[in-house]
Amino acid sequence: MSQTQYLKMLEKEIQKLNKKIDLKILKGEVYRKEARDHRLLLKKVRYHTKQSFSQRMIHLFFRKNIYA
Repeated sequence: MSQTQYLKMLEKEIQKLNKKIDLKILKGEVYRKEARDHRLLLKKVRYHTKQSFSQRMIHLFFRKNIYA
């Protein structure tokens, strides 16, 4: 499985959890387990999409100015 496919799969799982959490909030139920799973999935996404410090600096200094 490529990294792109893996990230798409994680995104789908996050969306499923979001729907489940929303329903539990509307019903007034506890959603602690789902919130924990959601945090873990987000951590995995961030781990696989993190940039090095130099990449962030290059992006910061050479991005197009959207306010000009």
